[in-house]
Amino acid sequence: MNHFDLSANIDGIFVGAVKDCWEGKPPSAIQKDRVDGRQLITSLGFSEDAQADLTVHGGEDKAIHHYAFDHYSAWQAEGLIAPGTLPVAFGENISTTGLTEENLCIGDILSLGTAVVQISQGRQPCWKLGLHTGHKEMPYQFQKTGRTGWYYRVLEPGEVGSGDRITLVERLNPNWSVLAVTRARLTRRILPEDAEVLSQMKELAQSWRQAFCRMAEGNAIEYTSARLGA
Repeated sequence: MNHFDLSANIDGIFVGAVKDCWEGKPPSAIQKDRVDGRQLITSLGFSEDAQADLTVHGGEDKAIHHYAFDHYSAWQAEGLIAPGTLPVAFGENISTTGLTEENLCIGDILSLGTAVVQISQGRQPCWKLGLHTGHKEMPYQFQKTGRTGWYYRVLEPGEVGSGDRITLVERLNPNWSVLAVTRARLTRRILPEDAEVLSQMKELAQSWRQAFCRMAEGNAIEYTSARLGA
């Protein structure tokens, strides 16, 4: 299949409000609910969606989170989600089958209903994912497997509904799959020259470019306990 034939049916759209989910913990909007009908997409994502901590969630580089339903069977086989679990187990905004971290690349531009979006980065899982799924080790497993999903920035606002198509329209960085870049970012194992390339990739989210810049300079130290530990 030519990569420009890549498209998928949108099987579900999910949005959520900020709420207190766990006693003694900060609020979160990781709990999303399926919505029907046409959904407005603004420069910050779905107009009805919210994020609790805007320092690490949301914003223009992380406007929409897409997760492949393709991965659900593996999580079930590994005992980390219950048999028969349906989206939205991981707080995603969009669910499809056929698009994954392996066949999509950083910077890919896709039509999403009448909107146009661009892949900006993979997901950096945090402790909230562990509490949400009931498995404290889930953030670590997300990192280990690379089954993280990915984020879009919105290039052109529009609207979309379940049953619409999402279709790849332009590929700018064919050598940099979402999987490869996300693994490099989360494991910090990357050749300095590759880190330098990624630090200059304007389609990559700014915070990730900065992280790869540090790696290119030989500084791969990063303290992740606050992000991963509940």
